[in-house]
Amino acid sequence: MGDLLDRDLISNLPQSIIESILTRLPIRDAIRTSCLSTKWRYKWTTLTHLAFDEKCVTLSNDRTLVERSLIDFITRALFLHQGPVHKFQLSTSYLQSCPDIDQWILFLSRNDIKELVLELGEGEWFRVPSCLFYCKKLTRLELFRCELDPPPAFKGFLCLKSLNLHQVLVAPDAIESLISGCPLLESLALSYFDSLALNIRAPNLKYLCLEGEFKDICLENTPLLVAISVAMYVTDDIAEHFEQSSNCNFIKFLGGIPRLERLVGHIYFTKYLSIGNDQGILPITYNHLKIIELYQVSFEDMKEILVVLRLITNSPNLQELQISGSSNTLAAIEASDLDFWEKQCPSDCAFGRLKVVKMTDMSGVPHEMEFIKFLLKKSPVLETMSITPYAYVLDGRLNMLIELVSFKRASPEAEILFIQD
Repeated sequence: MGDLLDRDLISNLPQSIIESILTRLPIRDAIRTSCLSTKWRYKWTTLTHLAFDEKCVTLSNDRTLVERSLIDFITRALFLHQGPVHKFQLSTSYLQSCPDIDQWILFLSRNDIKELVLELGEGEWFRVPSCLFYCKKLTRLELFRCELDPPPAFKGFLCLKSLNLHQVLVAPDAIESLISGCPLLESLALSYFDSLALNIRAPNLKYLCLEGEFKDICLENTPLLVAISVAMYVTDDIAEHFEQSSNCNFIKFLGGIPRLERLVGHIYFTKYLSIGNDQGILPITYNHLKIIELYQVSFEDMKEILVVLRLITNSPNLQELQISGSSNTLAAIEASDLDFWEKQCPSDCAFGRLKVVKMTDMSGVPHEMEFIKFLLKKSPVLETMSITPYAYVLDGRLNMLIELVSFKRASPEAEILFIQD
């Protein structure tokens, strides 16, 4: 029995299992295993996944000392490393424009790097070195607070499937070329960009997340998109640009994505879709669209209302709908054309699969209430409709509740939840 306990069972495990164990440890602890025995001295040096952060070193109030310790730790780890590095992640607020990062990326470009994540903190922005563009096997690239300037000869990352740029300074034409130069791209996230007009050509793109000040967005070749999340921030210049536009943004943005399954539109998104000349009947039916979330919808803007109506009536398999109202409706005057919903829809219109509706920041203006009435009347399998009034609507809450109770429901199982907190 004693001999069995003395046996070193872990050291004799297959190398692939040992590497799996070490990969799950913080890199500092993985390197410390070299002290266990001579067998373990170089086990960590063949790890293909390396993730560094501030926990790699002892923190102190001396920022310069922490920065120097972190640089030395990472440099020594890469110097002792053997074999390919498939994933390299650096997440720290201590290193900004650090020349040592250039040398690390050069090392990685020669070691079959496939996934690169650089998440740097506040301060001077890091300028990505040109050697990054020679990482031909990259499948995932995430850059935070960096300057990106692809060289003229750069044709794209032919293997890249995931691209995330957060607060990255890059020329508009360069970012479009970068996207179109990644033929296998499946996931794209762009956040905190200023006054960007973006034309996306990505035939294999499935997941798209946009957040920032966008002057224009055109999905020119994205037929495989299944999920979209957009948050638009609008300056006075961009608002003026929108007012002068005659193009139909709805068609330009959503007119060529028949496989869409989930759509999330944050601030100003429905307003953006409503801009431009009305194109009448949509040329597309969203047969796969199951979840729609639209935030800050103005129910006093008939063009925004039409956007909502077009989306839901052209999504026959819609299951979940979430809409928040705009606080601007609090100052609205009495609405007209309250039978708008019935006029715009065929008499046999029904949402045959809609089960969950969530309405938040409701102010009780007429078109909001008519929309709720319309959904209840046209949703035969509805299970839950929750309604949360806008925080500053106090006097009208009782009237809202009385009106809601009087609405007819197509679904005998439909439950209305009026949430006041």
